[in-house]
Amino acid sequence: MDDLRFRLAGDADLAAVVHLRDDAARWMIAQGVTGQWRPGELGGDHFRRIMASGELWLAEAADRVVGAWELWWEDEDAWGPQPPTAGYVHRLMVDHSSVPPGTGRQLLRVAERRVAEVGRPLVRLDCLAGNARLKAYYLDLGYQVVGCKEGKPQPSGTPKSFTLLEKSIRDGGE
Repeated sequence: MDDLRFRLAGDADLAAVVHLRDDAARWMIAQGVTGQWRPGELGGDHFRRIMASGELWLAEAADRVVGAWELWWEDEDAWGPQPPTAGYVHRLMVDHSSVPPGTGRQLLRVAERRVAEVGRPLVRLDCLAGNARLKAYYLDLGYQVVGCKEGKPQPSGTPKSFTLLEKSIRDGGE
């Protein structure tokens, strides 16, 4: 998708991001991925908190939001206290009804470049421990499994177990 534009989200974008997240959750469930995301689980308040402490990025095409991700500068719930050497990507999502395959990879590359721009050599992310398909997706993109976090707190209140992955982007991330 060559016409994607990327920008930081603002308050006016919150409804679109919540809608995108809910649609992504429905898509995951339809694909048989249960237990990870549920529609209605996160509202505008969640994304507003992310914008206050990290970054919420949007991908737009034809003046509509077709993808998004959160970029955090720390993630103690999953990774514990860490030196400032990584950016943490969360909730990478695309509108599966309007973007071609490979768009998620493109969004992740942009996130990796953003982390490199601030001088951090690692990108970290996590996925539900039982989600073999998503784990394989990240491994295919050059990420390595570096651990597991049992009982990570969730916005929905029910702790879950996650596979922790990271990628060195010292040499451009690709």
